[in-house]
Amino acid sequence: MREKSTIFAFLSVLAVVAFMAGCAGMTAKPTDKNFKAPGVTLSHMEVQSYWGWWFYDAKIEPTKGKAGANGSPLVLAFIFNVSNPNDFPVLMEKMQFTVGFEDFDINTQGSSEAMWIPAGKTNQVRVIAVQDPAVTSGSLMVASGDKVKASGKGPMDLIENWWTQIPDFTFPIYARNGSAIFKADGVVKSVPFSAKFP
Repeated sequence: MREKSTIFAFLSVLAVVAFMAGCAGMTAKPTDKNFKAPGVTLSHMEVQSYWGWWFYDAKIEPTKGKAGANGSPLVLAFIFNVSNPNDFPVLMEKMQFTVGFEDFDINTQGSSEAMWIPAGKTNQVRVIAVQDPAVTSGSLMVASGDKVKASGKGPMDLIENWWTQIPDFTFPIYARNGSAIFKADGVVKSVPFSAKFP
């Protein structure tokens, strides 16, 4: 009889341990109250591709192709850390931000590639931003015309400075007015972010 009670006690302890281990592995169900805002921070930036500085207008006859206002592209990579402080995985559906050089807004970039971030973990996302002198000049005049005039420089003078100085990161570059959309089991959260490099 004593042997049966020892076996029963052992099996009872084993069942309790198994139950507790199962409960520990359960994740919380996302709600509006327990969904903590994920973090979006700029890890670093890279000049992804660089062709120096050059620009020619439509008056220049090209060797091949049609004449046009063309210039050296500038390809930047913004590398963000996206952290999930929750006890459940979250989906980052998309992110968007405004690229700024010094005090000037240049372009809007983003990523619509969905990414799952495990509970308590941090992922990295790379957003590529392609800048062109002609388009950047237009953006400057539309978004920051008053600031350009106040600087005492023309748009192409500013652009030339940025294109030639960017390899050394001698001026501040911004990811402004950022927004990332996160989802977890039907609960949606929009997270604002801004960053400066260097």
